[in-house]
Amino acid sequence: MAAALPQSYANHRRYVVGFHVVTFGLLLLNLLYWVRAIYRYRTGLQIDGLVVAVALLLLFYYVRIFPLAVQDRVIRLEERLRLARLAPDLAARADELTAGQCIALRFASDAELPALARRVLDERIADREAIKKQIQSWRADDLRA
Repeated sequence: MAAALPQSYANHRRYVVGFHVVTFGLLLLNLLYWVRAIYRYRTGLQIDGLVVAVALLLLFYYVRIFPLAVQDRVIRLEERLRLARLAPDLAARADELTAGQCIALRFASDAELPALARRVLDERIADREAIKKQIQSWRADDLRA
């Protein structure tokens, strides 16, 4: 088995085919089936099926979004603590960092973080992708959800 490529900007997003493609595809096909069925037959059974199909899609969405929100909160805390340890002079300004900025900065190496955080704060760089693209020494996050 070949070793996994080191994480970088180009490959840091995590897609789980079974969840993001297969499960979503099946749920979407189910919804389309029930929309077609309600159009053709218009009975209580088809209405029930459509309601369940919509509920399943909402469940799929929230099963993904809720853990990501918790992960974002943890990342924000970790990055504030990391910034306070690596750049005590920036600790007072850590609250100025938005969640998105903290999430992007987590990929910066310890050596690179203080200077990049200063640049992000001073230049008010809000775009996550722009911050990630400025990282020279990538610090992998293999525990992401």
